[in-house]
Amino acid sequence: EMPGDAVLGDLNGRGEGVVGVKSGRDTIRLFPGALRVLQECNEGAYDPMRLAIASSADTAFAASVAREALRILEVVPGVSVRDVIARGWPADFEGNVHIGRQPPLSSDKSRTHFPQLRDLTGIPYDKMCFLDDSNWSDHCLMVHQNCPGVVTQRTPRGLQYDEWTALLKKYHDRYAD
Repeated sequence: EMPGDAVLGDLNGRGEGVVGVKSGRDTIRLFPGALRVLQECNEGAYDPMRLAIASSADTAFAASVAREALRILEVVPGVSVRDVIARGWPADFEGNVHIGRQPPLSSDKSRTHFPQLRDLTGIPYDKMCFLDDSNWSDHCLMVHQNCPGVVTQRTPRGLQYDEWTALLKKYHDRYAD
């Protein structure tokens, strides 16, 4: 079922906003670490970094649900996840959001999502980082093997803040002058 009823709650002490959205019997929420990272991105803590999404939602409907949830869930009151993902990109640009596995996408993000992200955004692989929470396939390994230069970090319990800082350290260690 498409996301509908909003669940209001505390946004890490930054006010009350939409912390969840009902989709059928499920409630879609951000992991606390993901919320913290998105709040820091919204505040410009990592500028000029820009964000993108490479998700292999398993059906076209699941991809639609994900896109709608991004528009509803808030990072701070009045600012959605999608708003934060759009920071630094031209208005109405969608080339940084690749959700699904229907053609031209596939379940192998390294063969479809990442080449498209590179081509549409103009960001080379050695300027990209990738976080992945899949417990079924090692997308980080596939991206590492097929998209040379992308720095990866597995997040098997959903994004935890320490995994974010580990990713940033890996990137810095690899590419620092």
